[in-house]
Amino acid sequence: MGGLSTGLKSKLHIFPVETSTSGIRTVLSSGGFEVLINPSGYQQNRHIHYSKASTLGAPAGRLKFNKIAPEALTLPQMVFDGTGVVELYGMRSVSDLIKKLLKLIYLVDGKKHEPNLVCFQWGDMDFIGRVTHVDIDYTLFKPSGEPLRAKVTLRVLSDMTVEESMQRANLSSPDLSHLVEVRAGDTLPLLCERIYRNPGYYMAIAGINGLVNFRDLKPGTQLRFPPLR
Repeated sequence: MGGLSTGLKSKLHIFPVETSTSGIRTVLSSGGFEVLINPSGYQQNRHIHYSKASTLGAPAGRLKFNKIAPEALTLPQMVFDGTGVVELYGMRSVSDLIKKLLKLIYLVDGKKHEPNLVCFQWGDMDFIGRVTHVDIDYTLFKPSGEPLRAKVTLRVLSDMTVEESMQRANLSSPDLSHLVEVRAGDTLPLLCERIYRNPGYYMAIAGINGLVNFRDLKPGTQLRFPPLR
């Protein structure tokens, strides 16, 4: 009996993110990690800080807005399976996959002197942040002790700039400036939908980037998506 294949379903991808001296972030297609078995779901946590202004002896004061806290993302129990039950192209040992994942999201980069800023993309999810917790639960082993199955839970804290925090609080323009590296399968309407929630801006973006044939985007090309005015 053959193993179960996940087919061509959209996979969760984790990409490294570079930040230029001017603050522009670029999601890099090279050096990324594809989670071959998607998690069953994910959780996002949003937190608003309020302060209470009160006078001694007076009733409790009204809540006053303080700030928007960085969002948190939890990806629970991503399964890494090396038993052969799941047949996937490019499946490597569980230990190798865990090492590759940790190199991307956890280990300190010798040049940056800090772990990578990373982007999680899966369906509508497009979350940039830093991993704060990595929980690995090894559940099955070979007689030699080599792990055959592991469940990984990640907790990620959004890395928001001051500008982004203000925009989450709706205190300025609702959109950010984006510099996006084209990946295989990307189209201009799809990128506009992802960034602006409206694919209809594709002609304007084609003009801004000087694209002659917007239907033939080359992977690795960097496109600028300015804020909406």
